[in-house]
Amino acid sequence: MKEDTARWNRQEKTASQEQWITPYFRAYSGRFSLYLILGTLTILAASMLMFTSGFLISKSSLQPYNILLVYVPIVGIRAFGIGRAVIHYVERLVGHDAVLRILSKMRVRLYNILEPQALFIRSRYRTGDLLGVLADDIEQLQNVYIRTVFPSLVAVIVYGVIVIALGQFDWLFALLVAGYIFILVVVLPYISLMLTRRTNAEVKQERGRLYQKLTDAVMGIGDWVISGRPAEFLESYEHDEDTVARKERKLRTWARWRSLIGQLVVGIVVISMIYWSGSQAAAGHIDPVLIAAFVLVVFPLADAFLPLSEAVERTPQYQESLSRLNRIMEPVLGQESQGSVMGGKKGMSAELAMNEQRLADVLTASRARDIHIKLSNVSFTYEAKHAIQSGGSYSVCDVSLDIPQGKRVMVIGRSGAGKSTLLKLIQGAIAPTEGSVLINGVPAAHFGDDISKVISVLNQSPHLFDTTVANNIRLGRQGASEEELHLAVQQAQLDALIATLPEGLSTPMRETGQRFSGGERQRVALARILLQDAPVLVLDEPTVGLDPRTERELLSTIFRSTAGKTLVWVTHHLVGAEKMDEIIFMEHGTILMRGTHEELLERESRYRSLYALDRPDDIA
Repeated sequence: MKEDTARWNRQEKTASQEQWITPYFRAYSGRFSLYLILGTLTILAASMLMFTSGFLISKSSLQPYNILLVYVPIVGIRAFGIGRAVIHYVERLVGHDAVLRILSKMRVRLYNILEPQALFIRSRYRTGDLLGVLADDIEQLQNVYIRTVFPSLVAVIVYGVIVIALGQFDWLFALLVAGYIFILVVVLPYISLMLTRRTNAEVKQERGRLYQKLTDAVMGIGDWVISGRPAEFLESYEHDEDTVARKERKLRTWARWRSLIGQLVVGIVVISMIYWSGSQAAAGHIDPVLIAAFVLVVFPLADAFLPLSEAVERTPQYQESLSRLNRIMEPVLGQESQGSVMGGKKGMSAELAMNEQRLADVLTASRARDIHIKLSNVSFTYEAKHAIQSGGSYSVCDVSLDIPQGKRVMVIGRSGAGKSTLLKLIQGAIAPTEGSVLINGVPAAHFGDDISKVISVLNQSPHLFDTTVANNIRLGRQGASEEELHLAVQQAQLDALIATLPEGLSTPMRETGQRFSGGERQRVALARILLQDAPVLVLDEPTVGLDPRTERELLSTIFRSTAGKTLVWVTHHLVGAEKMDEIIFMEHGTILMRGTHEELLERESRYRSLYALDRPDDIA
């Protein structure tokens, strides 16, 4: 079964990669075929322009006795010159029309992938990654068509035309020229790819990291300035940028060498063409006026082959862009591929239908306040699995929890212990690397937006919008009645504050709730959560930054107003620990201690020490 699952995952990954490239070839096959034809005709028109020009120059130098002998080539030059410009314009028009259509569909598709994950985007992806995908990766994939695939196909077609055309005069020389062109079409691009593959991939990855670092710094620029360390950030960023610049200089240096090698090969072809055409003219096989024509035709044909090395060099960048897009698609593919591996498509459909029904049953149970959360041997890593095998670490490792409806669980531990990752797993924002996180038997990661009907979250910095108090609270449930709204306000103990406001619940809160204190903002967020009325409440350090008195008052309000709800509370302190049904102490992703407050005080000396530090008056 594991082998079948692994094979299925490989097939899904291959399918996901193909979904960003091959479907568009099929969808726009007509436009692409026309683009290919026009691209070939552009090169051939340019070649005939130079061929006819060479013939005209040579013929004119012989002082022909009849003007008609040069008039026809003159007309040909005009026709090929105008034709080349027109065909090239239409070629670009057709190509960019197709590519821009593809680009728009890619952007819509990417939006459709991200939009269902909107609630969890901050948990799943870094801002720099998303900006990089939106601003860079989609653009890279459009270049697959316009700068790599079709120039390469045009070059191959022209290659064949050249060999066949020269073969009409001399097959041995045609094979010699085919060898020269083979260097430009295959050997040089292959060498170029091998020499630059790793550097190109590294430049792409490091540019992405610079994007992440810069966006992170911009969002936290105030903290850099306040801490008096802007110069340190600039120095670090410039160092990283210089590292990328050095690798880009290395690529440019090779590009110059590659161009020199290509031009040398073209020069050899020109010399060979001069020698061959001269020999053919001396032997009487061709007219001497064709010598210049054969030589000049080399230059426009070379324009079809010289860019191939650069086009092939772009492949690692395309692969990196595909990898980033596929990482964003993984949560969607993971949900779509949960069907029966052995049963084929019918089995998948039946399994998905069963999951839909089970999900509907859970949502019905949420209205009846009967939610059971169970974590079984859960492990999670933000690294790739192969990195774990190479000595990486898990953020959460082999954690099991049983949380029936109404149970109150406190999760404590120092920063980096895995608490926040554990919350993300419970909310379904991320799927476990190993083990399972089930809500009434359904994987938490399958809920998507519906998770808000089961779990509500109060974190340390809830966002309050620049609108009225009532509108901020109604974000919990837009359809709530006035009576329900006022009940939530009372439960959050906001009624006294509201009574002092000039316009009551219609008072504007200003941007990020600046009108109110930290404790008041948390109470507004609590009222929002209470109005949402989900059976499970996750508290992600909601009292951070509050003074001790405000903290105790807010916690007292939370405990009183959430009677009957399941509480999962992540915190650094032990205030309120005695009200919890179970306390879990995490360290390095594992559970180090667990039990009730009284049990831990009795048997765990470390817990007693922590409690004594945090609540010295209670120990005394």
